[in-house]
Amino acid sequence: MNWRLGIGVAGVIVALALGGWWWLSREPAPVPLGGYIEGDRLYLAAPTSGALARLDVREGDRIEAGAATFQIDPAVLAAQTESADAAVEAAEARAADLRQGQRAAELAVIDAELRAAEAEVREADAEFNRIEPLVRRGIYAPARLDQARAGRDSARAAAAAVRQRRQVAELGARQEAQRAAEAETVQARAWASEAGARLGQLAPVAPAAGRIEDVFYDPGEWVPANQPVLALLPDGRVRIVFFVPETEMAHYRAGRTVRFSCDGCAPGQAEIVWVSARPEFTPPVLYSRNNRDRLVYRVEARPTNPAQLNPGLPVDVEPLDAAQ
Repeated sequence: MNWRLGIGVAGVIVALALGGWWWLSREPAPVPLGGYIEGDRLYLAAPTSGALARLDVREGDRIEAGAATFQIDPAVLAAQTESADAAVEAAEARAADLRQGQRAAELAVIDAELRAAEAEVREADAEFNRIEPLVRRGIYAPARLDQARAGRDSARAAAAAVRQRRQVAELGARQEAQRAAEAETVQARAWASEAGARLGQLAPVAPAAGRIEDVFYDPGEWVPANQPVLALLPDGRVRIVFFVPETEMAHYRAGRTVRFSCDGCAPGQAEIVWVSARPEFTPPVLYSRNNRDRLVYRVEARPTNPAQLNPGLPVDVEPLDAAQ
């Protein structure tokens, strides 16, 4: 009985010795490279202030490129667009009428237009003179003075155009009058095109597929001009940032593929798109894993599954030499 016990003890000792030898002789598991998910948002806004008439998305929604996002109340710009279209028709009619010859009634019409244009100049001058001291005192923003100046200059330009047309009509220079009318038609068309473009900008669409990260206004709220209404994170602007020790930098260059894993997401692959030319002495502490006090380089890679990744999420990147 004792010899059997001795054989069993000897077998256990041999097994432990073999296991210890295997453990000590095996290659150590590669240490993953620390990193995190980073994303650059796009902020969608309208160039004109107004009430938020419609909101087509919510936070967390995924949308495709070209999808509707929101719309600012178009009532004011729609009226301006109609007015610009009417101005185009009027300019075209005047140009056609000039081609048929001048009449006394036409001169009367031009005189009336000139009086109206000069009245607009006086009104614009008065508005500018009223706004200028208020801006100097800080009551109004400088943008208000720029708006008044633009209105004054526009009124003066319109009056000058009408005055020039009156002089051409008196001289009876048929070709010059026609060219002036055609120029007004081109100008009116340009204004109409601009008004139409501004009307379209009140309802921007998604420039790329991605996820709605934030919505800053609710329908009915007043949105200032150029103020973002929502933030979009496009799939193409999601990337993995990780840090490579200086001794392993030879394995990393743009175009190569790395494998990564993270908590709460499926393992994936990413293509390296950028490698820093300048070293850092340590990666961010929150994302560091056994890399402190080592010279590291920042590397950025574009993942193949960006829709599943949230910015700020820590990731572990498998070293390239181990992956190969």
